Formats: sequence, structure tokens, C-alpha cells
Amino acid sequence: MKKIIYALILALVVVSGLVFANREIKNEASKKPTSKPLSAAERKAALKKWEATPDGINYKKWEASPAGKKVYASEAKIRKHISAFTNMEAVVTSLSLPPGSRLGFGVMVMINGDDYILSFGPEKSDKNFLNFNNEFKQLHSLKVNEKIMIRSHNVSHAPKYSYPIVSGDYVERDSKIIYKRAPRKGGC
Repeated sequence: MKKIIYALILALVVVSGLVFANREIKNEASKKPTSKPLSAAERKAALKKWEATPDGINYKKWEASPAGKKVYASEAKIRKHISAFTNMEAVVTSLSLPPGSRLGFGVMVMINGDDYILSFGPEKSDKNFLNFNNEFKQLHSLKVNEKIMIRSHNVSHAPKYSYPIVSGDYVERDSKIIYKRAPRKGGC
């Protein structure tokens, strides 16, 4: 009987020691200093340094090219709607993104005579990799030449694409919401 009690006490001491040691390691990891945000001067210096790299030079050339100017002009047309998060009427022009696109799920739309990429992000799968999340289920039912109303908080661009990239935050068809981006958890 004494041997069993000693064995249990020894096991309790070993487990307690492991738990305590693990707690110490986690505390040390959390005490690492967090990096401060860069000041305006530091950001400007980093940007100048990047602009001197081959990628930066190519980006500047793209900005000055007719394709880059067209993308910026298209962005400017919808900037007011993006800032105010108001409805924009769009017509679906293609159910697929340009070849080689890495934006996840999206469609091509026309807003006020200009083409845009309407991107929703990657499709997340359930635990079973064959079952995709139903988050975009209603979006998959869109058809070419269908009119939709969209709202977005963000428009961006990349030299790889000949069109501005609009983040799809809200989509409605026939006055019915077919997609609304879920708010971020644990963030602002």
C-alpha cells in the first residue's frame, strides 16, 4: 500500500513540475518585446529603399503605364462609394477570375462602364476536405449579365491584374441579401 501511495505522490510531483515548467516557458515567450510601429520618417525611408529594388522599379513603371493609369482611374470612379460604404449597381460579366489569379473566389463585374474584379477571398473547407463551406453558396448561383448591388470597404490594385480589385463585403440580388461578410472576431 505504501508503494502505491509513494508512486502516486511521485507522479503528482512530476506532473506538477512539468506544468510549472511549461507555465514558465509560456511566460518567457509572452515577455518578448513587441515591435513598435514605424514612424513616418522610417516608413518613408523603407518605401524609398523598396522603390530601388527591381520589384519597386517594375511597380513604378506599371503605375506610369497606360494600364496602371486605367486601373487608378477606375478606382477613382468608385472611391466615393467605397468611403461611404454605399450601394453600387454592378453587372456580372464573368463567373471566373483572370487566368493565374490567386484571389480565391470571385467574379468579374462591370460598374459604371468599367470592369472590376469582385473578390470574396479563399473558400474555406469544413473538417472534411471534400465539403466546402456554404458561405459562398448563393454567390455560386450568380449568372452572367445578372444585376447585383454591392458594397465594399476596400478597393485595391496589383500590377498582375488589369482591373481594380473590389473586396466583396455585401451583395444583394433582387433586393435580397445573398452575401454579407461576417465581422472579424477579436479585432477592430
